[in-house]
Amino acid sequence: MKTLRELYRIGHGPSSSHTMGPRKAASQFLERFDHATRFNVTLYGSLAATGKGHMTDVAILDVLGTDRTTIIWEPRQFLPFHPNGMKFEALDAQGHILADWTVYSVGGGALAEEGQANTEYKDIYDMHYATDILRWCEEKGRNFWEYVQECEGPEIWDYLKEVWDTMRNAVESGLEHEEVLPGPLNLRRKAATYHTRAEGYQASMKSRGLIFAYALAVSEENASGGVIVTAPTCGSCGVLPGVLYHLWKSRQISEARILRALATAGLFGNIVKTNASISGAEVGCQGEVGVACAMAAAAASQLFGGTPAQIEYAAEMGLEHHLGLTCDPVCGLVQIPCIERNAYAAARAMDANSYAMFTDGKHRVSFDKVVEVMKITGHDLPSLYKETSEGGLARHL
Repeated sequence: MKTLRELYRIGHGPSSSHTMGPRKAASQFLERFDHATRFNVTLYGSLAATGKGHMTDVAILDVLGTDRTTIIWEPRQFLPFHPNGMKFEALDAQGHILADWTVYSVGGGALAEEGQANTEYKDIYDMHYATDILRWCEEKGRNFWEYVQECEGPEIWDYLKEVWDTMRNAVESGLEHEEVLPGPLNLRRKAATYHTRAEGYQASMKSRGLIFAYALAVSEENASGGVIVTAPTCGSCGVLPGVLYHLWKSRQISEARILRALATAGLFGNIVKTNASISGAEVGCQGEVGVACAMAAAAASQLFGGTPAQIEYAAEMGLEHHLGLTCDPVCGLVQIPCIERNAYAAARAMDANSYAMFTDGKHRVSFDKVVEVMKITGHDLPSLYKETSEGGLARHL
């Protein structure tokens, strides 16, 4: 498995696969062929189907330039390696192709070429299954975050501090805005209203309302192109910050403990990214919001004093009960049902934590098994339900 820097990416929304990945690919191509007169960029499959809603064209044109770039949309053509394919062509003054490059945005802002894994970062974890890491924790009397520290080195804490600062800023910025989100849906932001109403309730209702508000705030920041952290993707970026910000505020949890919870959450997200997928175009929203729920459940369980077994159980429930979740964004925007889904998943993460804390951590279905099933389920889903905006809610709204 690779570093958590590869999972937790800081950047502008609204989509890690459709905005961050293409922007990075365009930058890499431009570095190699800045002398080209013109560029052609062909977008395939899911990347083309919802690219305009996700501002894929804007991301690419910002890098290559609108005056010398033509974008070609091929939503019906799916390349075999991954649904989010794109081909860059550099042309000379006579229109001759100097070079071309086909690359794929495989989720979370990462890129890969056909038949190759993402090579931006090297593998630094010697174990990539939760069962093995859990055994390590139990044998050595240590916790998941300590395994992260052992593999990443102490410098990872500086990066996770930057991640936490960005998450916190996204929550607080999101709570300050009340305008309509960009796009044809004319969807008004709700985070500020939810926060105000939550403060009027007592005990459990107040707690639940605040979790909703914080998760909504980050998701709405993402939808408006604000700065967020992929956790594990842009489309699911509100779940983990919503839970962590609430626990930090309501229980006066130290920053050091929050960073350890981020490390644990990232470890579980990394396991899924390594052994399955976090790309909505490949496995549906179970790979985005489902994985985010698992990550948040693991983080919450750790902050509540859960054992490694209870933490693994909480993560397992967070993912298991999102199995089969489709990715069906209306108008190709990361708004409906994505924003509401983030808030709901944050609450479900807290429920998974509560359930796990009532147990001794023993259960029949391991986190690894659910990851395996999620991958199979995602590949069995028709393409209509994997970020094409042609099925599900996207078709009927």
